[in-house]
Amino acid sequence: MSPSHRILVINPGSTSTRLSLFAGETALVEAELPHRSRKMDDDTAEIGYRLQLVREFLRTHAIELESLDAVVGRGGLFRPVEGGVYAVNERMLDDAARGVQGRHPANYGAPLAHELAREAGIPAFVVDPVSVDEFDDLARLSGLAEIERRSLSHALSVRASMRALASELGVPWRELRAVVAHLGGGISICPVRNGRIVDANNAVSEGPYSPQRSGGLPVQELLDLVYSGKYDEAGIRRLTVGRGGLASYLGTDDATEVQRRIEQGDERAELVYRGLAYQVAKEIGAMATVLEGRLDAIVLTGGLARSRPLVEWITASVAFLAPVRVLSIGEMAALAAGARAALIGDEPIRTY
Repeated sequence: MSPSHRILVINPGSTSTRLSLFAGETALVEAELPHRSRKMDDDTAEIGYRLQLVREFLRTHAIELESLDAVVGRGGLFRPVEGGVYAVNERMLDDAARGVQGRHPANYGAPLAHELAREAGIPAFVVDPVSVDEFDDLARLSGLAEIERRSLSHALSVRASMRALASELGVPWRELRAVVAHLGGGISICPVRNGRIVDANNAVSEGPYSPQRSGGLPVQELLDLVYSGKYDEAGIRRLTVGRGGLASYLGTDDATEVQRRIEQGDERAELVYRGLAYQVAKEIGAMATVLEGRLDAIVLTGGLARSRPLVEWITASVAFLAPVRVLSIGEMAALAAGARAALIGDEPIRTY
């Protein structure tokens, strides 16, 4: 790959915007720009605010837009799409603005990339957005005709993990069968067959609990809580996404703090943290059945995959299924790699 390709990567999060300038595979400059505390209820103002931060970053590091070959943003909750690299276009921008599958900070990646790329006259891309949908038909059935299971996952991390696994094993990544568990603030556990994410738990409403999210809950008991009169709609949503999981049980969503408590003998903290590992392992086992139990590997990635006790507990439960690999996958590098592959023709540029 040519070292001359200079790519600006923009990854918007809820409390910060991460930026990187890549030349080839090398990150020349990286920054995480924290945001002032405020409500994100005006998308136009939010994009304008973040764009100003990006421009200040460029000025600080003397980066001229004209020196770039492309800008790539994190892809959000768009319409269902296949995995790959997409050129930002008006339809994507409109869908991001309308939040066709929900509001999420990742929705800002496309408009931020578009605005900067438009000024420089260069391409703007997104890579493997959250809304990648390659589900088998069976995976869409929920058990209630009025509700269809949706494919919303950490697709960027999952697909990058499969490429890294293929590189380790020396085989084409589209020939592998694996369950990939992205373990972070949200948890996605995905069976991948021949390069396609054929099922996944929706990280905001299904699967294991996480540091901030409740994961799947007993339906009837949840309905009792909804109609208890204690919460309005916004309150029940915050309770399950933001104040669930570790935060609900232990009052903190910081896994490092939880581990510190465990080391100091806090039995409640150990029980809850083991519970997270237990639920992850159960979901991995369930997803292994989607691949008929024929797996080349189980991959653990994401921030929580750096937690040794968590990894050990999960591995003890699932290693009988397949070898467990812990892979460190950087979202910024994955976004840059996708854009770089598109620029040199290794990856087709898809139309949204």
